[in-house]
Amino acid sequence: MSWPRRAVRVRVPATSANLGPGFDALGLALSWYDEVTAEITDSGLTIEVSGEGAASADAGEGHLVVRAMRAAFAVAGGRPPGIALRCVNAIPQGRGLGSSAGAVVAGLLAGRALAGQAIDAEPKPLADAGLLALATQLEGHPDNAAACLAGGLTIAWTPGPGPGTGADPGPGTGVDRGTGVDRGAGPGAEPRAIRLEPLSVIVPVVCVPTASLATTAARRALPETIPHSHAATNAGRSALLITALTQDPDLLFDATQDLLHQPYRAPLMPASADLISRLRHAGIAAVLSGAGPTVLAFTVGGRTPGPHEVDSIAFQTGNEWHVSPLDVDRQGATIQSVPPGARIRIGARHGRHGSDLRGACAGHAGRSWPDRWSFSVKHGQL
Repeated sequence: MSWPRRAVRVRVPATSANLGPGFDALGLALSWYDEVTAEITDSGLTIEVSGEGAASADAGEGHLVVRAMRAAFAVAGGRPPGIALRCVNAIPQGRGLGSSAGAVVAGLLAGRALAGQAIDAEPKPLADAGLLALATQLEGHPDNAAACLAGGLTIAWTPGPGPGTGADPGPGTGVDRGTGVDRGAGPGAEPRAIRLEPLSVIVPVVCVPTASLATTAARRALPETIPHSHAATNAGRSALLITALTQDPDLLFDATQDLLHQPYRAPLMPASADLISRLRHAGIAAVLSGAGPTVLAFTVGGRTPGPHEVDSIAFQTGNEWHVSPLDVDRQGATIQSVPPGARIRIGARHGRHGSDLRGACAGHAGRSWPDRWSFSVKHGQL
């Protein structure tokens, strides 16, 4: 296989999973971005990382983007002689904003694009339908990856045993609390997702602490079983949340109540639990973003309380929070070819219309990304 020396650039959005009651199912793409530029070289592996996770440049083959690229190359049936990789990271890492899912998606899309450029061979391209499945294998659960790929609001699931199999998942199945893997999935079942369009008036506000927390630690805090009444409440709230985000934002406060994971994680992140409590006391729909410790607040444009009230309440806690109102990212991951000899430009903006509140972290500059990744959508399904 001959590999052309042409670079590709992938931009991936931050994502927030769970959104309160939608544990390991709901995901929302946010306007905060990492950018990966990759090209084939004559030999070796070079990695340059700026921004968040700069120390990961020394990870070599263990770097998550590289691992994802290798997985895409394996599907294509080839292995390039060398890779040069540059990552410009703005998404906070270890904060519950989908940085690892973003790295996986960026690597898969970059690898697929580079393998698709290879000539003198009959590659087996990584089909659109396989992207979410492979991302889930690398990431462990599909909620963040689905939102990162498709943008907007997503619901992800893994089908159970098909009709006529006589199989019943029964007790003892479900999502493994340590890995996020769905133990009730049918044999060989691949994860699926649907994309929904959130209301444009909804303004997500993220409150990012200085300390990080590993997702594995947050998962270990979850019990093996919960009371049936709590499960029933969460099921109802998850259904209500879809309506709140897509039809009626007045329902957001009630719809974001969670009894399944946030109460059990609170001892690991008392500052986050305290901020959520204060925000909800003020009538603001606030939840953990993913496994935390970032807090996500849903506000509605033109209404009070809004982003400035979120910022004020966060300031009153006495803890350091980086508070930023964001847009919902509605494109998902994007990819484009880099012209030969072009220099990589690094931006410095994120947030809703580029505005940050008190000391918010810097992100990527907005730019036109005309080429969205190719993904087949039929009747709303990914």
